[in-house]
Amino acid sequence: QVQLVESGGGSVQAGGSLRLSCGAYGYTYNIYYMGWFRQAPGKQREGVAVIDSDGSTAYADSVKGRFTISQDNAKNTVYLQMNSLKLEETAMYYCAAAPRYSGWLMSLSPADWRYWGQGTQVTVSS
Repeated sequence: QVQLVESGGGSVQAGGSLRLSCGAYGYTYNIYYMGWFRQAPGKQREGVAVIDSDGSTAYADSVKGRFTISQDNAKNTVYLQMNSLKLEETAMYYCAAAPRYSGWLMSLSPADWRYWGQGTQVTVSS
């Protein structure tokens, strides 16, 4: 079993920055992909960014150029640096993880991911 614990959420003004962290614990040896997703009230969960163990990344078009996903493999931790935050990006942000042979490559679809954290709230205000 894999446990994911997010931190770093909070309140920020529009245009500001936040850095989220996600630590992976337990049977992490088979984790190859880690990603960030978000869900705003009344909306479906959506993919934000994905990174694999080799450091390849993928982003949703809406965050390209503003968000950066990174990882520290030694600490089993993935980060999401979010800059120029927008009001509409207020949401619960979730960390997710998946094994190497998941049948897909760099998926941003929440249905493809196996392990999930409890989420951390990000609130962007004017």
